[in-house]
Amino acid sequence: MTSFDFGKMAFGCWRLTEPNTASVEQRLNAALDAGLCLIDTADIYGYGDSNNAISVDGAEADGFGGAEALLGDCLAAQPHLRDRMILATKGGIRPPLPYDSSRAYLTAALEASLRRLRTDYVDLYQIHRPDLLTDYLDLAQTLDGFVQSGKVRALGVSNFMPSQIRALAAHLKTPLLTHQPEISLWATAPFEDGTLDICAELSLTPLAWSPLGQGSLLQPPQSTQMKTVQLALQSCAEKYGVTPAQIALAFLLAHPIGIVPIIGTQNPQRIAESARSVDITLSREDWYRLYVARRGEAMP
Repeated sequence: MTSFDFGKMAFGCWRLTEPNTASVEQRLNAALDAGLCLIDTADIYGYGDSNNAISVDGAEADGFGGAEALLGDCLAAQPHLRDRMILATKGGIRPPLPYDSSRAYLTAALEASLRRLRTDYVDLYQIHRPDLLTDYLDLAQTLDGFVQSGKVRALGVSNFMPSQIRALAAHLKTPLLTHQPEISLWATAPFEDGTLDICAELSLTPLAWSPLGQGSLLQPPQSTQMKTVQLALQSCAEKYGVTPAQIALAFLLAHPIGIVPIIGTQNPQRIAESARSVDITLSREDWYRLYVARRGEAMP
């Protein structure tokens, strides 16, 4: 079984939309220099309507594959960066279907991702969302084949329910290594719905997408509850002498399962600032104060 030291935090490419190789290189170097060695992307990143799609060589007309193509251009320009990173991508979403994890589709999708990324293999390949029309045994055989071919080193899933993870894992010869759900101080369901429990049971590393609640934790509040959470964040930030964003990340890092937040900011300065969250040790009291603020009621 292949294993990786993912580090404490990762860099996400879902906002990698500017078709400028130099800019992409700057962001990647900032992330890697800050210790964010896991670089997470997906073939769907870049997809949009005619006004929002990434237009870059290697991407489709609707922008599908755009972020991968931009990342591939950067790796072609600076090939030494490939050795510094754990490169992860995802497949299985294809609008307007919306999902397809059949062997034929995923095989073609992986080959397309490798071409766009300009690499012979990816370190981690994740099924982006569960396809209800693909049998778990068939999916397991497809994924095991990817590993046996040498084109994928490790496997994971994203946005799966605990029961779906267990069903797929039962048929795999290659153990799953990761699960990528949405987790933040705003999206706290994984703490109690079994998501983190299945990660503990199967020794999966949870990779948290949108760890700042898609930015909502730092924007003007749209509800009374959000305001309550933001006030708790601000109070805690003042106590520790850091920013609310750093506290929100430290909240995830404090969990014993080893949550790896995937940072979405494309600003090199904020990438470095986010990385310093690993130095913050929240007290148990402060962690629960934040959690209860989001929960809206005391713990039972």
